[in-house]
Amino acid sequence: MQTIIMPKMGDAMEEGTLVRWLKHEGDTVQEGEPIAEIATDKATVEIEAPTSGVLRGIRVAENAVVPVNTPLAYILQEGESLPAEGDGKTSGAAQPTAAAPQPAPAPTAVAAAPQPAPTNGEERILASPLARKIAAEHGIDLRQVQGTGPKGRIVERDVLAYIESRKATAVPAAAAPAPMPMPAPAVAAAPAEGRAETLTRLRQITAQRTTEAHQTIPHFYLTMEIDMEEALALRQRLNQLDESLRVSVNDLIVKACAVAIEQHPIVNASYQNGQLVHPSGVHIGIAVAVEQGLLVAVLRHCEGKSLRRIAQESQTLIQKAREGKLMPDEMTGNTFTVSNLGMFGIEQFTAIINPPASAILAVGATKRVPVVQEDGTIVARPRMKVTLSCDHRVLDGAVGAQFLQTLKQVLENPLWMV
Repeated sequence: MQTIIMPKMGDAMEEGTLVRWLKHEGDTVQEGEPIAEIATDKATVEIEAPTSGVLRGIRVAENAVVPVNTPLAYILQEGESLPAEGDGKTSGAAQPTAAAPQPAPAPTAVAAAPQPAPTNGEERILASPLARKIAAEHGIDLRQVQGTGPKGRIVERDVLAYIESRKATAVPAAAAPAPMPMPAPAVAAAPAEGRAETLTRLRQITAQRTTEAHQTIPHFYLTMEIDMEEALALRQRLNQLDESLRVSVNDLIVKACAVAIEQHPIVNASYQNGQLVHPSGVHIGIAVAVEQGLLVAVLRHCEGKSLRRIAQESQTLIQKAREGKLMPDEMTGNTFTVSNLGMFGIEQFTAIINPPASAILAVGATKRVPVVQEDGTIVARPRMKVTLSCDHRVLDGAVGAQFLQTLKQVLENPLWMV
């Protein structure tokens, strides 16, 4: 017998959503065959059968949110039977949001514990700090909110969903306690002026991490203009030589950044627990816009890869990101990040650093502009502006400027990348 559990797909993952079962109760499955889809904070991935057998004892329903390591189902061999905890008919569909607490009824003391002190019940409520903060701002009693986190813990999305349900049933905002009067008008006005939308899991984690990064990392910004005439010419020649390979401007930038980082390795370091950590490779993250928000796909060991290899891997990762099939190790461990909005016509912008990296390069559009040459003549040249966001705990202005100078030299003399 093999137990199928909610896998832990990343250090920060505490729970996952079982999106749908690809196999059903009693189906015969083969080793390596996809049997279910789960959603993590960043992507939807398939769970494969670890062995061949019959799928039995499905304990978690579709769209259920459960903690990691929660048993989802079992694969049985001929003659095997379900364990006692997975033998009941009430396991799967009856408990869609809390599979983990199911075994709890056995010790009667657990059910009896809250009864002696009902007046102090609020301290017994499991809730995240952010959930408590939002509840306090809106005058919400957390005892009225159903938690969907691990062990029934109330998390941000639960409070937001409760706010939506309260608005839908026209509960007046005046019911909020007097100490917090300011948020009440916004809650009352929302139905008339617009609507509130619960954030997707990806948007929630993006909101949390970008807020933390912007508040805790001392950012400063450096902008430089780069002539792209030679780099674009190289790209055109490479794509003509091999029509199956489409080298993008972003691929050129990633490779150029890897070359520049090798000359300025401090840009690849990160600030962790009061120390500078120097990784063993140059792992460049590329920001990818997807329907649910923003993902960062990581190209590993770019310092040792050719431009052709970077282009191939980049295409694969971007496709997987858009299909929601990136694996956790393809979204973590970046030591530098490139965010490119040039394809949208954005000329210049600043980006928030994506930890653990200490810098991120914001890339604008390449446009033909009039340039005054040394002899005084004016010619049209393709120019691109890039802005480097730096963590001042790791990088100083001079170091960031030197990195950009090297990046400019590499892109304006692209044979250094070949």
